[in-house]
Amino acid sequence: MDKNPIDKDKIAENPHLLPYAHHVGSAIIRPIDKGKEKGLSMTAMYQQTESSLTQIKEQVETLIKQAQEIHDRIDLSEKIYESEVGFRPLIGQVYHLYKKKDGKSVISLISPVEWNEKCPYDFIASMRMLADHTWDILEKGTAYTERFKTDK
Repeated sequence: MDKNPIDKDKIAENPHLLPYAHHVGSAIIRPIDKGKEKGLSMTAMYQQTESSLTQIKEQVETLIKQAQEIHDRIDLSEKIYESEVGFRPLIGQVYHLYKKKDGKSVISLISPVEWNEKCPYDFIASMRMLADHTWDILEKGTAYTERFKTDK
């Protein structure tokens, strides 16, 4: 006769493998809600990837802006070299581009402020010649957009 008073059908051979605590002193075992865990993981993943995509978008927008600025410098440089100029431009010097009544452009050393509202031309832009012989746009006049949009 077996001396164990507990029914063999109610005893686990490997209690450490049970998905629940097998006695009062056991650690509490809570089943994982797999759907909830996946949902939290998905939320974290979306937040992280959205952050990364936003950062990349900002970088792309910065690159586009820089490319547009270079393109504007090229356009302005072409217009300046097509303009009338009575002197040799020097690197680092500030010049002013104007549109004459006949539609031609002219470069001047005289700024729009120095004309005191008696300027015979439409102010296009103030610029500085760079070492690569392109021009850095310092200020755009009201004729800037009109001049470059209609000439293309």
